[in-house]
Amino acid sequence: MEENEHIEQLLDLNRQLTAIQKAEMKEHLLLYMNHLLVHDFNKLIQLLYRVDVSEQKLKELLAANPQTDTAILITELLIQRQEEKIKAKETFKPDNDIPEEDKW
Repeated sequence: MEENEHIEQLLDLNRQLTAIQKAEMKEHLLLYMNHLLVHDFNKLIQLLYRVDVSEQKLKELLAANPQTDTAILITELLIQRQEEKIKAKETFKPDNDIPEEDKW
């Protein structure tokens, strides 16, 4: 369970991070993706599914970049997907500026 909490913290892009913190987060994710690729591929698949990384995007990226480290590509996709989720949340955020008399 500790490992799951750690990855959740790494993927929590909602918080404001400095450029150095983002670089450190990316490095930790990269190391973790390498670890999962080598030692626990099933857990990697579960993580990609849970974060909702597009299988098609991953296949295309791997095919287009055969010389690039797979863990780097996966890390980039994970971060990209989390950023997409944040943008979607902001886009569909409920309007809290409703006057008190108009609220139910």
